[in-house]
Amino acid sequence: MDVLDVLKARRTIFKFNSRPVSGEMLKRIFEFGVWAPNHHVTEPWRFIVLGERTKETLGRRYAEIQEAKAKDPADAESRKKLRQAGYDKFMSKPTIVAVSCVQEGDEQQRREDYAAVCCAMQNVQLAAWELGVGMQWSTGPITMQKETYELLGADQDREYIIGFFYTGYPSEIPKPRRKPLEDVMRWTA
Repeated sequence: MDVLDVLKARRTIFKFNSRPVSGEMLKRIFEFGVWAPNHHVTEPWRFIVLGERTKETLGRRYAEIQEAKAKDPADAESRKKLRQAGYDKFMSKPTIVAVSCVQEGDEQQRREDYAAVCCAMQNVQLAAWELGVGMQWSTGPITMQKETYELLGADQDREYIIGFFYTGYPSEIPKPRRKPLEDVMRWTA
């Protein structure tokens, strides 16, 4: 596909088959992230590939977060089901890559660097799609917890985790859903 086709064809993938994404394939995909536009070439992006032990630890933590969402009064069985569903969901992602942004300089630089990392993430998603790999960019409480930063070796005072890329080979590709351009674009005099 050419780049214009990939832009329209890419989908967020929620369901993956069990086939792992090789380290070589990950390197090939993430290589495109470092070519994102970046003011002053500060290169603030950081990519952390979760190993199995780290994934297991975060899977248990994700399960706790899901269990805590139970409405009171929730019985023990309901809480157990929420916990297990959370664990199963997290662990169903064949490969997980955390993406963070180095936080340096003044507020303007931090904003520009955050935007650059988001551009890098888009590059990565497009490259992955072209190579047959699907991704879901995920955020939420687990990406903001001190324990997550410590587990990933990221200094919370100097780095900001923008999200996790759940990565794998799609088992299901959702249908596209977008508003027409006319609904979101306006022109001024």
